[in-house]
Amino acid sequence: MILIRRIVFAMAMLLATAALAETAPPAQVMLLGTFHFSDPGKDAVKTRSLDVTTAESQQYLADLAQRIARAFRPTRVLLEYAPDNDASINQHFAAYVDGKFELPVNEIYQLGFRVARLSGLDAVGTWDHREVPWQAEAMIEYAKENDPAAKAAWEAEIAAITAEMQRRHDTLSLPELLTLSNDPADFAANKALYVSTNAIGAGDGYSGADAAASWWHRNFRMYANVQRVAQPGERVLVIGGSGHIAIIADLLALDAARIAADVRPLL
Repeated sequence: MILIRRIVFAMAMLLATAALAETAPPAQVMLLGTFHFSDPGKDAVKTRSLDVTTAESQQYLADLAQRIARAFRPTRVLLEYAPDNDASINQHFAAYVDGKFELPVNEIYQLGFRVARLSGLDAVGTWDHREVPWQAEAMIEYAKENDPAAKAAWEAEIAAITAEMQRRHDTLSLPELLTLSNDPADFAANKALYVSTNAIGAGDGYSGADAAASWWHRNFRMYANVQRVAQPGERVLVIGGSGHIAIIADLLALDAARIAADVRPLL
């Protein structure tokens, strides 16, 4: 009799858990694309970034973090840093919450830490994946040896984009730059750069297509990290370079299990 009661109780608990899971709302995911506040120089397009340490920029970042925390109320904050650094990053975050850590010039800290603390979170997380980098070496070598016109066109495109990015950083404010970093038109232009080199080596090794595929491969893995965290009931803020966010936004739009929350009205 006691055994039967235990079985009935266990089944009731399982049913209750299943019912709770069914009623939990789909995860909401807010994507915030940024330029790298302290540019590590790893991107193809290299610029001197706007100084976010000025009083005006610092006030804007504090206000933006407050708006996001109040409007979206994130339950998780995911940032773009190497997974191996998770322990040290969260040690810094704990010190920041205690008022013992000065924020470095990096969007991880300047935006991520601010929002996470204002949201009452105990930790931040990473959604980055670096084991599959953009693999462009074979494409560049092939174009150099076999398709100089394609190489020249790509270099000219990079130069034009770099000049435009530098113009923006020299003339626009931080709110204007972040607005452009989350503009669908800029997302499209970012992705178009990879399409423009896709045909290099077509029919002869497909090095251009493989290079583009490696970039999407990394971003698919990064989105899998977002999906792992963004379970029913969660509100997940994802902060990262706009080159990643441009692709992640497409994947999120196709994800029937998750809802996109638009950051642009808060910028």
